[in-house]
Amino acid sequence: MKFLRSLPDWVITALSVLILLGLWEAARSQIDPLFASYPSAILAAAWKMTLTGRLPKALWESAQPFLSGYALAAVTGVPIGLLLGRFRLLRAAFGIYITAGYAMPLIALVPLLLLWFGLGFTVKTVIIFLLTFFPICINSWAGVRAVPKSLIEVGIAFCAPQPAILRRIVLPAVLPYIMAGLRLGVGKAVIAMVIAEFLTNISGLGGIIISAANAFRTAEMFVPIILIMLLAVALSALVERIERRIAPWQTELAGHDAP
Repeated sequence: MKFLRSLPDWVITALSVLILLGLWEAARSQIDPLFASYPSAILAAAWKMTLTGRLPKALWESAQPFLSGYALAAVTGVPIGLLLGRFRLLRAAFGIYITAGYAMPLIALVPLLLLWFGLGFTVKTVIIFLLTFFPICINSWAGVRAVPKSLIEVGIAFCAPQPAILRRIVLPAVLPYIMAGLRLGVGKAVIAMVIAEFLTNISGLGGIIISAANAFRTAEMFVPIILIMLLAVALSALVERIERRIAPWQTELAGHDAP
């Protein structure tokens, strides 16, 4: 146990994944390929789909609305959350809509969104935006409400204008909440991307899942599922890395893990 505690986190994670894949592969003789698959078959299917260009094309088709919807949610959700958290009048007037939107069953609105935006790129971007915007906005809002009142009073005591207080006091204190919202938004955006591809114009990675499942090509069906999971993990790690760069003090303030 002492040896394991001395290992870096990434080594422990890699060992965990390798053990899981090894156990999964060892159980291949017990797996019916019609209903499930195993790592070597999935890897072979991924290689074949890559050589034919089908997988890269599907990834690009999924990435475009994903990036557009997520970027739009980030650039609107963060400032709106900051404003709602800082100004009581805005919070009283519009906070109820943000809370209601977060609880809204998005899947129920898809038929209406299809009527408004059609079946292509636009409706996928809108679905991803709607599912991603609210957690980002609410996290930013909660971060502002968690800023110690004493910090605000210091700014007021030095006669700082509201924009300066928001930019130089509130924003640095809220950064960890914003980054947590962005990380949460990555997962929501991935879910929204798959939902959009299932319920609108069937294409991209979601289209591969549907077509492979309908044809009982189980190994092929697992390829985009695992790829989506890997992308979500990679993007979440990227956001965490950005947080360490722009808010290094948060790492020092955070509590230590138990041994």
